[in-house]
Amino acid sequence: MKFQVIPVTPYQQNCSLLWCEKTMEGVVVDPGGDLDRIKQVVQQQGIKLVKIINTHAHLDHVGGVAALAEELDLPIEGPHLEDDFWIQSLPNQAQMMGFPPASTFVPNRWLEQGDDIRFGDEVLEVRHCPGHTPGHVIFFHRETKLAIVGDVLFQGSIGRTDFPRGDFDTLVKSIREQLWTLGDDVSFIPGHGPMSTFGHERKTNPFVSDKNFG
Repeated sequence: MKFQVIPVTPYQQNCSLLWCEKTMEGVVVDPGGDLDRIKQVVQQQGIKLVKIINTHAHLDHVGGVAALAEELDLPIEGPHLEDDFWIQSLPNQAQMMGFPPASTFVPNRWLEQGDDIRFGDEVLEVRHCPGHTPGHVIFFHRETKLAIVGDVLFQGSIGRTDFPRGDFDTLVKSIREQLWTLGDDVSFIPGHGPMSTFGHERKTNPFVSDKNFG
């Protein structure tokens, strides 16, 4: 599986393109905006997009989902149903934060713990990781040991928990039970900022390092 990260929106949110090298079928993860930039990379790489997948429903991650799905006739998968209230508030979020208009949408498939996502010959495992939002999910590609974790975990930090239905203890539990168990050698694409590995964050991240949980 190949991937390319495309920072979008004024928040520099890491939209990701993932694709199967054999079939060139691919998915776009969290198309929050700047759709022309995303489509340009899709065209440059020769990818046949087959679906949109979402980690969670904050505006900077899903603001472009409805428009892209309609334009390219793509099914939408994710996030978890618990984030539906965020999807319903997208038009108001966009207006309040000065973003381009964003429409609500209904995923073709809500995602749950243990689901998988398939494109070409590739399979992503789905894990439910609430805390930043109640319906946040992450995607794991076991063969390449790559995780796409949205705003659960960052290099040196973790997701905010001061939004509606966010919870710090729940987020820490998600990280330690759903991410760390995948292995220290897993690299991850966060929702913002540079990539890192779970092993590095277990040693150094001030919020969730192992030394905090002796």
